[in-house]
Amino acid sequence: MRRTANLVAVLLLILAFSCRDVHHQTPAIPQNKVSVLEQIREKGKIVVVTDYNSTNYFIYRGQPMGFQFDLLQDLSDYLGVKLEVTVSNDLSENFRKLKDGEVDLIASNLAITKDRKKKFDFTDPYTQTSQVLIQRKPQGWEGMSRSAIEGELIRNQIDLAGKTIYVQKNSSHAARLRHLSDEIGDSINIIEVEDDVEVLISKVSAGEIDYAVSDENVAEVNETYYSNIDVDTKISFPQNFAWAVRKGSDDFKEAINTWLDNFKNTHRFKAIYAKYYSNSKSAQIVGSEFYALNSGKISKYDKAIKKYSREIGWDWRLVASLIYQESRFEPDAVSWAGAFGLMQLMPGTAQKMGVDEN
Repeated sequence: MRRTANLVAVLLLILAFSCRDVHHQTPAIPQNKVSVLEQIREKGKIVVVTDYNSTNYFIYRGQPMGFQFDLLQDLSDYLGVKLEVTVSNDLSENFRKLKDGEVDLIASNLAITKDRKKKFDFTDPYTQTSQVLIQRKPQGWEGMSRSAIEGELIRNQIDLAGKTIYVQKNSSHAARLRHLSDEIGDSINIIEVEDDVEVLISKVSAGEIDYAVSDENVAEVNETYYSNIDVDTKISFPQNFAWAVRKGSDDFKEAINTWLDNFKNTHRFKAIYAKYYSNSKSAQIVGSEFYALNSGKISKYDKAIKKYSREIGWDWRLVASLIYQESRFEPDAVSWAGAFGLMQLMPGTAQKMGVDEN
């Protein structure tokens, strides 16, 4: 009896410690925890970071535009919240902001890689594209035959051995080139820089560097600006592009996927894609003095806007955007309520800027 009693006591002691360990290993989940989607709806806005370039997000005549921007506007309408867009071309900083909760979403052309999936979750893909080599056509190419031009260009990936290729820091392009170097059994000199891919493309065109890597759809758009570049050499299979959210944002990701799976099959999505990736007017827009990405200009009223924005303590680009919304920079514009001028809801400011509202 004594031995049995001791055995029961030992078993009870073991059970007590086991229960304590289980309790410590699996703490109860707070019942009042608010999901990411609920947090977004409570604050009434979705905060997004995207990159500033000729396709994703840019300002033309004071109006925000871009493939990502247009998609995000539809998403915010679907969620019933306002859209707050921040802009950064620093990939590592964007991922940090997402991790730290400063933004809810990274809306850029992000290739879904194994390394990225370990740290972040991704939405369903919204498109696919391949990576291509950006190289310069030979000098005097305008007077050369097609076959002569081809003879001067790299078409076989093996010929990249020993070449120096520039890519944006922390991009999937750098990872692809490292894999390609292993595949061809020779070294490729990969230079990672802070410049975004469109800056690198411009440097190839200008002869400042010889080679860069870009996503094919972006490269084809830039080919319309720089006639002396070639973008026909692929260095990867097609890759999925998606948006990134924080780990644990399951309900938010599911909401985006529900919207996206329907939206990407609509005529509107196809029209938005064509607007920025197959638009014959793209070169005209980029060449305009009011294409802010290149010129820093928004309108012919920039000088006055900057002067009086400083006096009222506002960012001049915000004032320019307000003017665009009010009048599209047309001084003779008339509102539905009969107000005249550039800034129909801010007549005092318009007068300060030296603009006659009548």
